[in-house]
Amino acid sequence: MEYKLAPLPYAYEALEPHIDAQTMHLHHDIHHLGYVNGLNNALQKLEQARQANDFALAKHWEREVAFHGSGHVLHEIFWTIMSPNGGGEPSGALGTAIKETFGSFDQFKNHLTAATNQVEGSGWGILAYNLQLGALQILQAEKHQDLTVWGAYPLLVIDVWEHAYYLKYQNKRPDYVKAFFNVINWNEVASRYAKVSKG
Repeated sequence: MEYKLAPLPYAYEALEPHIDAQTMHLHHDIHHLGYVNGLNNALQKLEQARQANDFALAKHWEREVAFHGSGHVLHEIFWTIMSPNGGGEPSGALGTAIKETFGSFDQFKNHLTAATNQVEGSGWGILAYNLQLGALQILQAEKHQDLTVWGAYPLLVIDVWEHAYYLKYQNKRPDYVKAFFNVINWNEVASRYAKVSKG
């Protein structure tokens, strides 16, 4: 199976002033495409290894699948949980679950903001639903795949690789994360939550 880069669900400039069109072009068309190509290449190399029964480089290509595959999956979620009409707070089952888990929306927002800002190096801040535990979790992911928890299904992801914000925000990651809350598509996040929870 060959993976493809899906088009953005909105115009490149649609998230301005919070996220600029040039960043969206570079981020989607170059960086995300790179993960798609890297995933396809790694899967092809593993297929060749199986055909040749030569697994000398299995460790390397499995790492490449983890890195590029996770990058592809997280970006596919990332584009859909943003919207020109985003922001505000979630309602319904997701809103209730957030308040029950974190105490209030503001406490959730402060926790997710802090976790995202404190990702060491490049990575992601993530609100996930853990299928095994049956609970919401806030996680960090370094790179795309490190520090995650088994059973965690990403609901909301915030990309804090520098290519996601550097053109507009330079080294001011906290300013970018603060602005990001203005474009969160809570309807999509709630839809993802409804698919995996009893809520």
